[in-house]
Amino acid sequence: MSSSGAGRRGNVLSGLAVAVGCVLFLGGFAWGAVVYQPYTVPTPSMAPTVESGDRVLAERISGDEVRRGDVVVFENAAWSDLPMVKRVVAVGGDTVRCCDGKGRLTVGGTPVAEPYVTDGERAAQEDFPATVVPEGRIFLLGDHRGDSVDSRNHLAESGGGAIPRDAVKGRVDATAWPLGSAGMLDRPDGFASLPGGISEPGPLPMLLLAVVAGAALILGGAAYGPVSGYARARRARATHNGVTHRRKGNVP
Repeated sequence: MSSSGAGRRGNVLSGLAVAVGCVLFLGGFAWGAVVYQPYTVPTPSMAPTVESGDRVLAERISGDEVRRGDVVVFENAAWSDLPMVKRVVAVGGDTVRCCDGKGRLTVGGTPVAEPYVTDGERAAQEDFPATVVPEGRIFLLGDHRGDSVDSRNHLAESGGGAIPRDAVKGRVDATAWPLGSAGMLDRPDGFASLPGGISEPGPLPMLLLAVVAGAALILGGAAYGPVSGYARARRARATHNGVTHRRKGNVP
């Protein structure tokens, strides 16, 4: 194949790479805007999982999709005027209590391991009696049990401190800011053995992969023209210098 033919093919492939890259890059951002909503955590009640002021990404889901162990963003006028972030520890039909002899939360009589709770803290600073969560509601606690206003503070209210599922606005998948804390939130295994298990991670990793792959294709495709032009220029100079050298060598 001639160099001009190879050049044309390279230009076509580079253009295709840029086009595909734009689809992946822009599509990833568009997909993310549809699926995820950013929120700022208003209080330290979820430390150390997320700190006050952290920017999180919450997957937009229906309240019916919430599982035990999920960290959710919700709105409830009886709790606050702002969106709040807490962890779901029990769902409709569960009996939740604290604490057993080892200071652990129990759900349906089963002790739950909670490695995300602030080191040294019991599952609750003060014991609370067995509470049956009404159907269609969820029972919420902050990970920083010593500094969280949550379902424990609303036990005497309608629903026994549990909020309606439809108050949920999203499930937190990751911390986006600050960069030093950025990363995916783990799904806690402590609830995995209970009926319904735990939720699956959202599509954020695939979304990020699409954006990164798209950026790489755009940069690679865009770089082809200048790089190939530079290579052609070097070949042309080398050819010119070779011809000149041969001509000089023929001079008597």
